[in-house]
Amino acid sequence: MSRILEEFNIKHENPEVATDYEIFEDKDLLDTYRVRILEDLSDKGFSGTKVTSDLINNEIDTMVTDYDLSNEERIYLFNLIDNEVNSTGPLNELLNDDNVTEIMVNSPSDIYIEIDGMLRKDDSISFVNDEHIIRTINRLIEPVGKSIDLNNPMVDARLDDGSRINAVIPPLSKSPIITIRKFKKNIVTMDDLVGNGTLTPYMARFLEVAVKSKLNILVCGPSSSGKTTLLNILSNYISDDERIITIEDVMELNLAQKHVVSLETRSSNYDGVKEISVRDLVRNSLRMRPDRIIIGEVRGSEAFELLQAMNSGHDGSLTTLHANSSRDAISRLETMMLMDGIDIPMSALREYISNAVDLVVYIARLRDGRRKIVDISEVLDNDNQEINMKNIFKFRNDGISESGAVMGEFVLQDYVPQVMNKIKLYGYDEELNDMFKTKKSNNQNNKKNNKKNR
Repeated sequence: MSRILEEFNIKHENPEVATDYEIFEDKDLLDTYRVRILEDLSDKGFSGTKVTSDLINNEIDTMVTDYDLSNEERIYLFNLIDNEVNSTGPLNELLNDDNVTEIMVNSPSDIYIEIDGMLRKDDSISFVNDEHIIRTINRLIEPVGKSIDLNNPMVDARLDDGSRINAVIPPLSKSPIITIRKFKKNIVTMDDLVGNGTLTPYMARFLEVAVKSKLNILVCGPSSSGKTTLLNILSNYISDDERIITIEDVMELNLAQKHVVSLETRSSNYDGVKEISVRDLVRNSLRMRPDRIIIGEVRGSEAFELLQAMNSGHDGSLTTLHANSSRDAISRLETMMLMDGIDIPMSALREYISNAVDLVVYIARLRDGRRKIVDISEVLDNDNQEINMKNIFKFRNDGISESGAVMGEFVLQDYVPQVMNKIKLYGYDEELNDMFKTKKSNNQNNKKNNKKNR
């Protein structure tokens, strides 16, 4: 066949495939048909009930008599009505696709998804107009008792399946915007993270022992790096006989223990409902006899309350923080406490932080979309200029391969962490002997040699 094409100089061209948004170009006419059909279905008593495909097709035949629909346009109109009356609108297919981890709607025709850590544009679905997006938002958040309108143009909510939705509409944005972070149906375990190369078995075992030994741990990283997932995994190492209190803006943690109390913040609104902040909940949690306090994310003034809890006998606290490195996480804690108007010298503030936080775990999404725990560092003393930190584990980046994958390896630093003293008090030091035993022996030999030299 190719020889015939060459002989007659015939060029084979691949026609451009129209996007979903382009199939039915006259959006005003499309919206007119949508309104007609939905109103007729409502008049016939089908509002809020399952509508069959045959009935939708009959409605299209009855209501669309002044326009000759092409096959593609008819399919588009059918899917539009079917999604609107039987599901959550155009996003239904993406919400049901387990491979899609995040959904981002920027405009009726500008939709992005995340698969395997990589963003890509999705031209297979679209919205009719801005009003269609707003209707979809309200349909998604209505079951959880929330709504969005001009008086309340921004919403952050948890869907029934655990997915987190954030939506913003004009005048705060040019077009309605939806961001959905889907809840993983299959609970991710530490073995899963080890299997996909997020960390090594040594690092996993060290973190497990750290949680069991009630070290105060700060998980930090950029947005969408996997902080909450890692926090959830670490939280599940807490024993069943401890009372755990979780505090979140939107509930995302899914702990397996029996004695878990989950608290969620509340936003103020124009109806006069009072705001309940993370700081308010942290203060209240101290009166609830907690063995562990887990905060989904520290963003502001609640940082002082959390550090106060850590410094007053509530060991084993866990939280996350947006930061670009472990060092940056500590600097952000300092800034948050200063923003709270605390009038104390910087040296005292840094000592307060260094006494409270034991470990900082920095997780990031690399250029190839994979997530890695870049380092696990312990917080040491304060020398008045800055808080000293030292790596225990670190991912050494060796560049990018020809296929675009990030190359590198995890390194266990030649260092015995000071937190081993606290781990020893809980009797878990034996579980880490194979990591630090050689280094301990070397340190002891060096001390003996120094004595001999004296």
